[in-house]
Amino acid sequence: MEVYHGGTEIIDSPKIDVGRPNLDFGPGFYVTTLYSQAKAWSQKIGDERNVKPIINKYEFNKDKSIETFRYLIFPEYNEAWLQFVCDCRLGKTRYIDYDIIEGGVADDRVRDTVRLFMTGFISMESALSRLKYFRPNNQICILNQDIVTENLKFVSYEVVG
Repeated sequence: MEVYHGGTEIIDSPKIDVGRPNLDFGPGFYVTTLYSQAKAWSQKIGDERNVKPIINKYEFNKDKSIETFRYLIFPEYNEAWLQFVCDCRLGKTRYIDYDIIEGGVADDRVRDTVRLFMTGFISMESALSRLKYFRPNNQICILNQDIVTENLKFVSYEVVG
């Protein structure tokens, strides 16, 4: 399957230990199946850094990764997803039990709901009632370097105009 990583650098040899802490699914290497999502993210980061946005394209053997490694998927925004994302954003290390985590992004559409729940301004029930209106997008967090080495192959990059 084709996956994309949006940013401002060409990354032909991804490293899982370079990511920022306290992200949705931990500090791994993030890709998405959605070109439009990678493009939007690369443009946002490019604008912030005043540099050209770049989309890296990879071929990912997801089936082999799922068979060989510890894989967690959140197919929808639900209580499990919300609690996992909040825990990771608070610095908890729930991600260490997995090699790959896939699910929706706590992006601009749902960020306020996540923040309100994390700070205790709304309940889990209220947060879930808000989230049910959003269709999850896609992010895959790779937390094991062996997956990158064995199952993620750099294909090309594109400078976004």
